[in-house]
Amino acid sequence: MGTRYLLAVFLILLVLGFEVQGIPVPQQDETTSSTLFSQMQESLLGYWDTAKTTAQDLYEKTYLPSMDEKIRDMYSKSTAAVTTYAGIFTDQVLSMLKGEQ
Repeated sequence: MGTRYLLAVFLILLVLGFEVQGIPVPQQDETTSSTLFSQMQESLLGYWDTAKTTAQDLYEKTYLPSMDEKIRDMYSKSTAAVTTYAGIFTDQVLSMLKGEQ
């Protein structure tokens, strides 16, 4: 009885698969959609290049050497602090996992 149900389900799925295939799309529609896609892609890449150039120009206009030094100093101090606290945290977690012996 299980084989009959399996065969029936297989035949139903086979018929549905053939029905879902539908009508093939003509070649002309594919070329117009790819042309539209390439136009959209070129437009988006143009916007991206414009935004990138504008951001770079803005950065170059507002570049301050003293600010660059401050940022580097803050980075080195914060990295040292995070390294220290990460070591302390790691030690605490390991001691909790290890337990008292």
